[in-house]
Amino acid sequence: MRIGLTALTLAALALAAPLLAQDKAPSALNALETADETRGWEAVGRLNFRRGGFCTAALISERIALTAAHCLFDRHTGRRIDDRDMEFAAGLRRGRAEAYRDIRRSVVHPEYEFSEEVDTHRVSRDLALIELDRPIRNYRISPFDTGTGLSRGDAVGVVSYAEDREEAPSLQETCHVLEQGSGVAMLSCDVDFGASGAPIFRMGKTGPEIVAVVSAKAERDGDRVALASAFGARLTQLHAAWSPQTSRKLHGGGARLNATTSSGGAKFIKP
Repeated sequence: MRIGLTALTLAALALAAPLLAQDKAPSALNALETADETRGWEAVGRLNFRRGGFCTAALISERIALTAAHCLFDRHTGRRIDDRDMEFAAGLRRGRAEAYRDIRRSVVHPEYEFSEEVDTHRVSRDLALIELDRPIRNYRISPFDTGTGLSRGDAVGVVSYAEDREEAPSLQETCHVLEQGSGVAMLSCDVDFGASGAPIFRMGKTGPEIVAVVSAKAERDGDRVALASAFGARLTQLHAAWSPQTSRKLHGGGARLNATTSSGGAKFIKP
């Protein structure tokens, strides 16, 4: 949901499970405006586009960040945005970031096809990796691990930038998986334009881990919901497209590749 992407009416997705009961109502969205409030979430950053607009992204290693694939396309032309026209601002808060990095290269899921039409096929594959021009080695910034296995009713959280709150990230500590299937998670999380690519977190044994990436906002029976690409085999495919065996083929503005091998994970963080 890059700034300007049209919202979706969820009925078209045929995810018809009833909403969860009131005792599982989501928590409020809270701005992280101080150093103390932001502590532990500095690896979430704003992905800026030099011609305007932004998305959200999150580090999974010192040099690699996850975001939504549709963020990397020009919505007017349908073409990939040149990597040189993007910048990652880690932990951006009130005009200052913990670190700024240009983008060396990027890869979208090999089966993702950009379109203004939003459907389950695209949402489930709406994943991309971006490589920074230099690693971020900062004691305040610890990349996140990734996890899989979302189920209906799971408690999750989200950290995102969005329209009207673009100068500081916001944390929603608790929202829930309303339905999950075919790589798409429907969530009670509060998202808006600019939150595309935002990490969906679930608490693991040693801290929060990213289990999905925000793809679109939607509406169901008058309730605002979020759609996310849930991790699983498709994340493995994306890592495969990034592997050293294929990385030599990537140049300039990025490329789309066929998956061949798999690669490793990243670190945990305790906020």
